[in-house]
Amino acid sequence: MEMRNLGKGGPLVSRLCFGTLTLSPLQRNLSPLDGARLLIHARERGVNFLDTAEFYDNYAPIRIAAKEIPDLVICTKSYCYDEETAQKAFEKALKEMGREYIDLFLLHEQESIHTLRGHEGALRYLARQKEKGYIGKTGVSTHFVSCVKSARLFPYIDVIMPLINMSGIGIPDGTADDMALAAQEAHDAGIGIYGMKALGGGSLISKRDAALDYVLRQPFLDSIAVGMQSREEIDINCDIFEGRKPEAKDEKKVADIPRRLIIDNWCEGCGACVKRCRQHALSLVNGKSTVDREKCALCGYCASVCPVFAIKII
Repeated sequence: MEMRNLGKGGPLVSRLCFGTLTLSPLQRNLSPLDGARLLIHARERGVNFLDTAEFYDNYAPIRIAAKEIPDLVICTKSYCYDEETAQKAFEKALKEMGREYIDLFLLHEQESIHTLRGHEGALRYLARQKEKGYIGKTGVSTHFVSCVKSARLFPYIDVIMPLINMSGIGIPDGTADDMALAAQEAHDAGIGIYGMKALGGGSLISKRDAALDYVLRQPFLDSIAVGMQSREEIDINCDIFEGRKPEAKDEKKVADIPRRLIIDNWCEGCGACVKRCRQHALSLVNGKSTVDREKCALCGYCASVCPVFAIKII
């Protein structure tokens, strides 16, 4: 597994980052022990970096795994917006993961320079914890090109986690090329960059090889977070990231896993997905998009037009 420094001065992380949203109650809802087993298996395959968030509610499996593999590099994120909420989120992360130190702590889903300015109190609190030695690096995650560009103006931001994939799915204010250029410029300035949604929230699974090849060819991506929910998916992704063809038995087992489309609770009911669906599987009910699973073809086209990235295939 290739290792790279996440920005100027590290930490040293695996090119493949374990995106743990898949383990959470929001998606597969694995038990803490089953989730921990997957994290441990990934570490055995060379993956030392994982991404989580307060919102995912999955600190429990990380706590279990970290007891066996204390060298995990852990990034968490929070929707904190001022010093008080940042303190609560930070203390919760320490307590629930059983740690005295957080490698990376990011503000979750920032949008623009206005968002960053409004949340600067939270950034300042996290920066103070960094100065005290309780946090390694601070930063932001974002779906917006404008946020990546603006983040360079804030001295508290060491790391950016941008949404990036070959189709630009989920980027509200630009294209994949726009995001790549902004991320490259931030990386050139010494900021660590690790990408998310390389598979477009599941909508690019049918184009997996091309989608992963795209992100692996981006020189500014120090690491790439990929959601994984089974040993076979871990092994397949590790093989791809290590430049090998995945085992046929792993490919078959993953292909046989039943998948489903989920619509997260932040759906704004805009109706774009309903208009896009050729199967007529989506409708608006009480102001939210709802799926008829008997009609859904799992094509992922609806996810490509969702402005708030609320639709995923797992």
